[in-house]
Amino acid sequence: MKIIICGSMSAHKEMSEVQTVLLSNGHEVEMPSLDNIENELDANGNTVETAQIKIKDDLIRGYFNKIKESDAVLAVNVDKKGIPGYIGANTFLEIGFGHALNKKVYILNQYPDDLPYSDELNAMQPIILNGELSKIY
Repeated sequence: MKIIICGSMSAHKEMSEVQTVLLSNGHEVEMPSLDNIENELDANGNTVETAQIKIKDDLIRGYFNKIKESDAVLAVNVDKKGIPGYIGANTFLEIGFGHALNKKVYILNQYPDDLPYSDELNAMQPIILNGELSKIY
């Protein structure tokens, strides 16, 4: 299966670890490029991507095109800003786009019920893996 990984760039280490496991399980995997990671994170590992960077590099449209070519979307949502299972705006957009294209949508960890868009996430009926990548089918 061709799986595209989504998540905050501050979770690049975890996304790389997930990619390694999925590849060893025979999946084809796409994940955000780490080429410009120094431009996307501050010294504390917080995301600093700006609208100007996203526009200049056409990041949103570019990733949406990769989602179109995939069979499934996997959101790697780890703790961020003191929030367990954090899902940020970009990841939410990518999950929604995958859902709209009838892709399987997986989320690595349970997300908080009090996110401003939890109802929308619930309505997309993602498969929550609870950290178990073996549940991907």
